[in-house]
Amino acid sequence: MEANNLKFKEKISHYLDDFNSPIGIAINLTILGLIVLSSGIFVLETYPLSNSSLKFLEKLDDVILGLFTIEYLIRFWCAKSKLKFVFSLFSFIDLLSILPLFIGFINIRFIRILRWFRILRLLRLINFETSLFKVKSEDGVVLVRIFLILFSLIFTYSGAIYQVEHYSNPKVFKTFFDALYFSVVTMTTVGFGDVIPLSEAGRILTVIMIFSGILLIPWQLSILTQKFLQNTQQGNQICSHCGLKFHDRDANFCKICGTKL
Repeated sequence: MEANNLKFKEKISHYLDDFNSPIGIAINLTILGLIVLSSGIFVLETYPLSNSSLKFLEKLDDVILGLFTIEYLIRFWCAKSKLKFVFSLFSFIDLLSILPLFIGFINIRFIRILRWFRILRLLRLINFETSLFKVKSEDGVVLVRIFLILFSLIFTYSGAIYQVEHYSNPKVFKTFFDALYFSVVTMTTVGFGDVIPLSEAGRILTVIMIFSGILLIPWQLSILTQKFLQNTQQGNQICSHCGLKFHDRDANFCKICGTKL
């Protein structure tokens, strides 16, 4: 009986992190859809809506929150080491995404966007290939990963600065778009000065955003530039032995198996 229970747990745990089987892909695509929907609800609720619309969005978000809570409890139940699970990075992000259920006075739903990082492995299932920008499958995955990293960070900062500044500075940070505008301008160090945080927490967060922009954006852009430069130096010579499609234009031998090209 205990052996069957362990097998059942392993099977469920496998599907929650599986990106090869149709069941695993369907589960993770569903989670991805719930993340996007939840983030969209958070953005919509920053705009003036009718009471009926707000109530509907709140109920919908409560359902999503309940599903995320069930998922977290299932992952905890399936984990071989409960302590290791609780203190792992992905589990910590998962826990943050369901905290509004237990701490009602703190709205941190925008953090759910960080759950994208758990399912970034889905990107390898996407087939990228375009001759216009010389983007191959591997480079397309890198491109989308960089975009998701930057978007997730900007979205998270926008949600945070909105929560911090909206109540103390409602005329400037009216909606999520105002917070998004401030985050982009701040992280790119453009700094027009037309939007200024008033609270001390907002100013501290702004400093963190500036440092993040200085460190992260050039780093990600350099990775992207390297990829495109690498593509311009590669030809479409296909190895007859291992089938590798791309080699340096002046290459005489395959860099994987050594077969003459």
